[in-house]
Amino acid sequence: MASSDDNKMGLMGLTVLVTVNMMGSGIIMLPANLAGTGGITMLSWLVTTVGALCIAYTYAKCGMFCHRDGGMSAYSQEAHGKSSFFIASYTYYICLVISAVAIAVSAVGYMKPFFPWLSESAVHAFWGVVGVLVLTMVANFWGPKYTGGISSVTVWGIIIPVVGLSIIGWFWFKPELFAAGWNPHHVGTMDGISSGIALTLWAFLGIETAGANSGAVRNPEKTVPLAVMLATVSVAIVYIASTTVIQGIVPNAELAKSSAPFGLVFSMMFTPFVGQVICALAIIACIGSLLAWQFTNAQVSWAAAQMKLFPSIFGKMNKYNAPIAGMLIMLVLELLLATMSISPNTVQQFNTLLNLSVFINMVPYVLSQTGLFVMLRKNHVSASQWKIGAVVGAFAAIYSIYGVYACGQTAVFYGSILTLLGYIFYGFIAANDVPSDYDVKQEKMERGYITYPFK
Repeated sequence: MASSDDNKMGLMGLTVLVTVNMMGSGIIMLPANLAGTGGITMLSWLVTTVGALCIAYTYAKCGMFCHRDGGMSAYSQEAHGKSSFFIASYTYYICLVISAVAIAVSAVGYMKPFFPWLSESAVHAFWGVVGVLVLTMVANFWGPKYTGGISSVTVWGIIIPVVGLSIIGWFWFKPELFAAGWNPHHVGTMDGISSGIALTLWAFLGIETAGANSGAVRNPEKTVPLAVMLATVSVAIVYIASTTVIQGIVPNAELAKSSAPFGLVFSMMFTPFVGQVICALAIIACIGSLLAWQFTNAQVSWAAAQMKLFPSIFGKMNKYNAPIAGMLIMLVLELLLATMSISPNTVQQFNTLLNLSVFINMVPYVLSQTGLFVMLRKNHVSASQWKIGAVVGAFAAIYSIYGVYACGQTAVFYGSILTLLGYIFYGFIAANDVPSDYDVKQEKMERGYITYPFK
């Protein structure tokens, strides 16, 4: 009789799966954003790769030890209690709302060669963003099967050109052009690295799902962490190669102004028509990525609603198992944010949203990563496993905090306000948990705050 493990994934299969899942639309605007500082931001990729490896390993371990719904929120609760489940869910929800708008802005940037009117004014670009957000949200109403099927295909719209550029782009690479754009603004090395940390970290967002497939893997204790590490390194190599080669083909000043950098580089390598094909693929990838992230966010709020940490309306499903009420609320928030961040410069708008999104996401990152320490103790791991897990988890949290620093004062300021607002919401939610027959005196006696008088 065949073993049940025969139908499970091995190291290679899981590595490929995680690699494909990790490579999304986050990369498509980065060459233009990184060019704002110069090629020196290649050093940011190296730092982020080390940080991403620590984060990936941490979440791979968390996913193995914690099988409750909620992902990062559940990991957070292990160390910080019920309130952290809410704050992690709330901040992750806000992060994905911001990310959705940023991805929609990316899509509109790549649409401009096909629809020149989008470049006429900030208002025209805004309506393009609105159209993309509404289209993808409505498509999500048909549930996870529909969303997953589309996303699994559309992701190749960005994987193919990015990987292709990483391989063949070197035939057009000009070292002197890359050298000229290395540090055009003469910033210090540390400043140059810090300026690219938030940007490069953005490309790896989603890495927190690294341990989600542990139940479908042979020997998960060894396979999952190793596969996640290999996938992270593979993605990092592609990201570094593609952003390096593009800066050796397109002049830095021109690249920094481009709203469709991958379309631009392919048009310079081949023909404008090829560039338009790449733009079309990037648009498709953005649509698929938006579908996935919007549905993921709806699931995050649904899980929180099941625990009565979000309003019950977020837990209502339609006949296709899509939390449609939560999706509509999310759409309203996305449109509000798109209105507030409206800008005639697509690259600038994307950068603003990116920094805010990364900062907000670091809150659940740090909360959940520190939950690993508790999980390791609860599962009575060996001394060596404890040391490795604790050290890597600590480095992941420290790097995440560095990511906060790299987001800049504006993102930290507004992100902190948004985070603190969450505690107000949680205060009302916690108040609803107090039973109507609650006896404060009895609780104090039980906790030893009040002692019974001697008789």
